[in-house]
Amino acid sequence: MAAAQFWISGRVQGVFYRASTRAQALKLGLSGHAENLPDGRVHVLAEGDPAALDALEQWLRQGPPAAEVASVLREPAAPQSSNGFRIA
Repeated sequence: MAAAQFWISGRVQGVFYRASTRAQALKLGLSGHAENLPDGRVHVLAEGDPAALDALEQWLRQGPPAAEVASVLREPAAPQSSNGFRIA
C-alpha cells in the first residue's frame, strides 16, 4: 500500500471539491480524507494502490466543474491504515 498527500490551490473551497474528491477516491478504492485549510487550499491524504493514487492526482488537477485548480502539490506520506474516505 502507498500513500500520498496533496495540497490543492485555486478556487477549491465552496465548489464541492471535497465531496467530489471523496466520491472519486472511493471509486478508485482509496481511503483517507479531504479537508479545507484556513488559507483557502484543500489538503487530501489518500492511501491505496499506487496506480489509483496517480489516477486521483490526475482527477485533482481538474476537480469538479465549478472548481478552478491553480496547482496540485504531491508529497509521499506514511500509510495510516484508514478505513473509508472522510471529509474533515
